[in-house]
Amino acid sequence: MSAMSDYLELEILDHILGSGAYTMPTVYIGLSTGSFADDNSGTELAGSGYARKAISFSAASSSSASTSATVTFPTATGSWGDVANWGLFDASTAGNLLVHGAFAESKAIGNGDVLQIASGGLTVTAA
Repeated sequence: MSAMSDYLELEILDHILGSGAYTMPTVYIGLSTGSFADDNSGTELAGSGYARKAISFSAASSSSASTSATVTFPTATGSWGDVANWGLFDASTAGNLLVHGAFAESKAIGNGDVLQIASGGLTVTAA
């Protein structure tokens, strides 16, 4: 399950209703052991070799879109904990949260581990 952030909801409404323009961003995926919220609260991973990664999606169909290529995060240089949640952002650091959700299963990432999201392995759904 995924949800749009408050920021993205307003940007899309302004764009569609003609009161503002929205430029398509490069999208980056960020990870968390806890959940992100619509207001961009939540705690993203930090340190131990962690960094957001650019991510791409296939064209939407039937109210959803899935990743179009494998995403490989850097090798963990320490424990990242149990990674359970993701957020899509419009910048490689800081920026605005666009969409967020939880993985079907959390994954414990320790020193030397590499987290990968397979092509087609993450789906964003519009409700």
